[in-house]
Amino acid sequence: MKATYHKYILNFKRPSGTSRGVMTEKETWFIILEENGKRGVGECGILRGLSIDDRPDYEEKLQWTCENIHLGKDQLWESLLEFPSIQFGVEMAFQSLASETPFLLFPSGFTKGKKSIPINGLVWMGNEAFMMEQIREKLADGFHCIKLKIGAIDFDKELQLLRFIRQHFTSEEVEIRVDANGAFNAIDALYKLKQLTEFKIHSIEQPIQKNNTDSMAELCKNTPISIALDEELTGVFSLQEKEELLQKIRPHYIILKPSFVGGFRGTQEWISLAKKHQIGWWITSALESNIGLNAIAQWTFLHHNLMPQGLGTGALYTNNFDCPLEVSEGQLWYEKTSDWNFNFENFETV
Repeated sequence: MKATYHKYILNFKRPSGTSRGVMTEKETWFIILEENGKRGVGECGILRGLSIDDRPDYEEKLQWTCENIHLGKDQLWESLLEFPSIQFGVEMAFQSLASETPFLLFPSGFTKGKKSIPINGLVWMGNEAFMMEQIREKLADGFHCIKLKIGAIDFDKELQLLRFIRQHFTSEEVEIRVDANGAFNAIDALYKLKQLTEFKIHSIEQPIQKNNTDSMAELCKNTPISIALDEELTGVFSLQEKEELLQKIRPHYIILKPSFVGGFRGTQEWISLAKKHQIGWWITSALESNIGLNAIAQWTFLHHNLMPQGLGTGALYTNNFDCPLEVSEGQLWYEKTSDWNFNFENFETV
């Protein structure tokens, strides 16, 4: 078996804002496997500044992985605990190689085009006018769940945006999720959560920064709105540490990004613990290209989670790969008539 790794820069169609700044491009890496005339591809979806494995030795670890590909998927997964995006890329590449075609990883009613996955419509941070424009677009596109990233502009203006949605749609018609990306401080977080209750919010992601587990536990205990952990889950590697975190904070939901939490295997560990402790969960992409998004979507469908998932990011880039994934009326579909334009020959060995 031969393994190579390749860098690829994804360019955003328009700058996309979070509480940590504005992104215009996104770096990703592909691992390509070749064996007996077949090829498989996996995406290592690192997100610079956010991923726990954003380290100076990242490319060195990719090279080591390719040089030791003979160790196999399971042993490599164990050896790559501190590099969850590479764990995911390796898992995906092996599954791709073993599949009938490189991109049909988990055949199902979804990949046959008969079933869809409910997803949320994502509204990026920006000025009030830009966020309002996105909200109108998502509602017009038929989304029944909208996720707003908050914490970048004046909080009162963000409340006005939420008020606009509720003036036109009830909570039964449109579910609202908000993502603070840790933007609130522990002192006034509860006060802000109480202000949000007016708008019948489904949940808020990561209201305060990670690693403040005492404050987060207190917030989860007293909040009037369900709290979902996101960044809090990164860097928690062992099964014991994962369970201890959930038992201490007792969140209402956890949000799982396979590129952040160790691929399919790491995500499954979190799901099993969430079920054990009666915690809800859903899966989102971490802004991967359509290669990674395709794998995540196919795997997610197998879990039959009826909650809207965060898998609508395929149209963000100018240079993404054409693929069968299409969004319609707030649902992600696999259109069998569409095809891929990913060309293995376009990637030269690093």
